[in-house]
Amino acid sequence: MLEIKIKRLDLAHTWTIARGSADYKENVFVKLEQGGICGFGEAAPNVRYGESAALTVTRMKAAAPVFEQHDLFHFEELAAALAETIRDQSCARAGLEMALLDWVGKALQAPLYRMWGLNPARAPLTSFSIGIDSPEVIQAKVEEAADYPILKIKLGMGDDEAVLGAVRRVTDRPLRVDANEGWLNKEEALEKIRWLADQNVEFVEQPLPAAMVEETAWLRERAPLPIVADEAVKTAADIPKVAHAYDGINIKLMKSGGLLEALRMIHLARALDLKIMLGCMIESSLAISAAAQLAPYTDWIDLDGNLLLREDPFRGVRIERGKVLYNELPGLGVEGDF
Repeated sequence: MLEIKIKRLDLAHTWTIARGSADYKENVFVKLEQGGICGFGEAAPNVRYGESAALTVTRMKAAAPVFEQHDLFHFEELAAALAETIRDQSCARAGLEMALLDWVGKALQAPLYRMWGLNPARAPLTSFSIGIDSPEVIQAKVEEAADYPILKIKLGMGDDEAVLGAVRRVTDRPLRVDANEGWLNKEEALEKIRWLADQNVEFVEQPLPAAMVEETAWLRERAPLPIVADEAVKTAADIPKVAHAYDGINIKLMKSGGLLEALRMIHLARALDLKIMLGCMIESSLAISAAAQLAPYTDWIDLDGNLLLREDPFRGVRIERGKVLYNELPGLGVEGDF
């Protein structure tokens, strides 16, 4: 019923953020087959959360019996059983649940966004991410991204002025800034954000380490830009603990453990008057298309992980000038070579 494999995804450019650099990622792909229908899923392990491709495969294999014990159409019940079985590799849950929901959508012959009654035209524009690099390479990346109206810039390695200066020498487009926990004290972060407020920046993502909740609350009270949580929030259970410290949250399927938990996070965040961003890891069009099913619910999206790849093994939603373009294929709307 389940087939699992690791694929190496080479990046078009070295990807550098405050935590380190990579030239490729190893993601785990899964195929769920029953009744002549195949559902596909993808897991993107992240060392920040103690994940690896090998551990992800191990957890997926251990969870395989869950699919034999449940009716696949009872996907809420099955997803809950997966959460009980896999507790430490949320990306493994996300990949398996993704395959499950793709299967269900195909069995019902409907795109997932239509099953949820969502209007794809309401999806906001996605940003395009520029990793930390030399000023010359940053400028080249910005010029390559000329078709994207919003850019996301990675800061937090000590050369923030040089990075932003390189961007601003070639474009005045709106920016979103992600420090990836790179600023280590609240006073420094406040000084940086006050500077960024004059640079056509929309918001700042995870300026301080996730554990510095009260320092972030102090920062939020004084900062002239919205503060968005990323590493500080994985699942719905985390949101009430940090809601006072942030203006919004970044939901990623690989953190939440899948689309169903992401939906719960969206509804809770709305109830707490938080803005919602939908983000991603370095992923193929398979996982990006899965996340895009939720985009109409959100305020901001950053679904560009597939755009950073040298070659993409799947085809799904397309991005044109930042706009997410959906197809009418059932399930997640993806095609490709497993």
